[in-house]
This record gives sequence, C-alpha cells and structure tokens, in this order.
Amino acid sequence: MAFTNRTILITGGNSGIGRALAEAMLAGGNRVIITGRNPSSLQETLESNPGMAGYALDVTDQTAVAAFCVTVIADHPDLDTVILNAGIMEAEDYSANPVLLDVADRTIATNLTAPIQFAAHLLPHLQTRPNAALITVSSGLAFVPKSANPVYSATKAAIHSWTQSLRHQLRTTSVSVHEIAPPLVATDLTPGQSSNAAAMPLSEFTAEIMCLLNLPEMPDEILVSRVNFQRRAEAEGRFDAAFTAING
Repeated sequence: MAFTNRTILITGGNSGIGRALAEAMLAGGNRVIITGRNPSSLQETLESNPGMAGYALDVTDQTAVAAFCVTVIADHPDLDTVILNAGIMEAEDYSANPVLLDVADRTIATNLTAPIQFAAHLLPHLQTRPNAALITVSSGLAFVPKSANPVYSATKAAIHSWTQSLRHQLRTTSVSVHEIAPPLVATDLTPGQSSNAAAMPLSEFTAEIMCLLNLPEMPDEILVSRVNFQRRAEAEGRFDAAFTAING
C-alpha cells in the first residue's frame, strides 16, 4: 500500500504529530484533509500548506462529528484513508480528596469515544473504496502506563485492543486496519514536552513513520524503533524495569 495519490483525513491535523504527518503526506503526493479544534491554528496550518483542506471540529461533540462525516464524504467522495489522531493528555491525581473527574471525562471523550464514532460513521464509505485504510494512533503508554496520566494511558490501551478487533472484523473487506503507537515525541501535547531531551525529535519520528507506511506490505502495528522499549517490555520480561524507568 503506497501512500501516494490517496485522499487522507487526519483528525487533529493542526498540531503535533497530526500536523507533521499531514504535511509529509501532502508532500508525498496525497490529498490531505485535516480537522482541528482550534480555528486559529487550523487556519495557520492551512495557510502554510496550500492544497490542504481543513474543517474546524470539536471531536467531543457527537452531533458535530456525525454531521462532519456526512460533509467530508460529500466534499471528498474519494476519501480512502482515515487517521484517527486527535488526542489530549492531562495529569490526574487519584490521591486527592476529592478526586476530580473532569480530566477523565475529557480524555475518554477525545481519545476513545471520538475514534469509535468516526469509525462507525466512516467505515461504510471506506468499504466502498477498493483499497482503503483506517489507522489509529495509540501510544507507547498503552503498553507501559505513566502513572501521572492514568486515564490517558488507559484510553490508549483501549485503542490498541479496539484496533485489533476492528482488524479482525474487517479482514475480508477492502479496509486494512493499522495502529501507530508513538513513543515520547517532542510536541506540545503536554507542557514542556517539546523541549524534553528524552523525547524523540518530531522530524525523526515522522520520517521513520513515513518509511513504514510506504513499505510494500505495511505492518499492522506501525512502530518506530524507539517505542519497542515499551511495546516489547512485557514480552521480554522487562515490564517492571520499564515501568520504573517511566514512573520513577
């Protein structure tokens, strides 16, 4: 599956990993559509990338997501690839009294419920395309969680599990299902992350992902080498050590 001459929707494509992938795919000869919750950053992204299409969208608004999916199919009937990238990551403290649930609610709505809704609305169309793809974005924290971000880690573990089930259910259709599981990448997902010396540079991450996407047979799990520290920790008997390295 060559990633060229495709029509690709990327949620959360106005910043971070989503924007980097959108720009790389546009440069690779694809038609790229992005969504973004922040209208100003969305507009700046579109102005910086002539030919890219974009829609302002809050992925936690279920009514808006349903309407958007109808619109994007009508506007781009050749849509054949969907990358469910939009996500948030916020800290939580379950030792507090009281424990506040606003972060958990936002995180589940953005990271888990929204991808499920997009898939439900867009898969019927994708199955009409001869060579379609649905790509989720989980995290290395799906495999070794970060205790400061328990619901974020849990939503990414859920995305990994959900993706496996979708892949099996859709195995006889024209839709292939894949998962990108990033390690810590230098973006603004969390405060200070873009300058964290331990984070993988965004340009290196994007280049490695694009190489994997363009392999003659794209892997089910699209993993840069750095994320194997987390992805293979349990299989290699290193889980406790990896957990300690991440959480102290």
